[in-house]
Amino acid sequence: MTLSSPVTTIAEAGASPRGNSTKTGVMLVNLGTPEGTDARSMRRYLAEFLSDRRVIEWPRAIWYPILYGIVLNTRPKKSGALYDKIWNTEQNESPLRTFTRAQGEKLAATLADSGIHVDWAMRYGTPSIESVLENMLAAGCERIVMFPLYPQYSATTTATVNDKFFESLSKLRLMPSVRIVPPYYNEPVYIDALAHSIETHLAALDFEPEVVIASYHGIPQSYVKRGDPYPSHCEETTRLLRERLGWDDKKLIMTYQSRFGPEQWLQPYTDKTVEKLARDGVKSVAAFNPGFVVDCLETLEEIAGEAADIFRHAGGKNFTHIPCLNDGPDGMAVIEQLVRRELSGWA
Repeated sequence: MTLSSPVTTIAEAGASPRGNSTKTGVMLVNLGTPEGTDARSMRRYLAEFLSDRRVIEWPRAIWYPILYGIVLNTRPKKSGALYDKIWNTEQNESPLRTFTRAQGEKLAATLADSGIHVDWAMRYGTPSIESVLENMLAAGCERIVMFPLYPQYSATTTATVNDKFFESLSKLRLMPSVRIVPPYYNEPVYIDALAHSIETHLAALDFEPEVVIASYHGIPQSYVKRGDPYPSHCEETTRLLRERLGWDDKKLIMTYQSRFGPEQWLQPYTDKTVEKLARDGVKSVAAFNPGFVVDCLETLEEIAGEAADIFRHAGGKNFTHIPCLNDGPDGMAVIEQLVRRELSGWA
């Protein structure tokens, strides 16, 4: 008599009842990361990322010749060189993977007494959403809380994570019950965590920034015209932070970074803003990234590196980057509170 084989595919994972006990899982999902800084790894990652219809909404007949004929032949080497600057050489991985794993491990430890199964995944790259879902089903999870790690909603981020998650679920015959953690751009625990991280960082400086910049990842203006609520979420986060910190709109300003391609993106642009501030006589600024849950290429290289250089070359003197919440106590308090809320009645 041959025993049935262990679960090996997501389809098999949902093929039969998983027993009488009800186990709950939590999946943290971040954007993604290349496996290495070499051109091949970068090309594989960029191809997956830039092929996403949520990220690039151009018709495929127009976009694919550009992507495969130009972008993927030129950008991997350039992007790899940028990743080299911030790469975690100790663990041979990007900081985004390091911090996201740490968040998953710390949340797992916090929820250990509740018997909650915690794991983490990437929308692009590995570990994939589908593979992590497969592992959770194999572990007996019949209820899953999925947490897209984006405070402000955009179709380019939160929606594409949801797409991939439900695409994976669609392959199952027996689906688990699911809950999705909603955007939390205006949640008091998130605003308090950001404010505390800013206050703590600024208190340790030997200078006082004249201007503090909240730099958010940008999206094309055309996406907003088609209904993406992202800028309104960013504006509300900034408004609540000003209120919490007691600052006006001259002390705390907001900008958008990381534009790509020929379209007009959300403005004002971060790089142009820091340059103008310096040319207008501002000598000291601080910048932080409230839309990023963990530090990554866009925060460590683009802001802490490139934006700082632009500011100083234009006549500025002091530039400091305030780290993301990462896996610190403030950041974990946000994740834990939002997860516990969604677990209510399940755990």
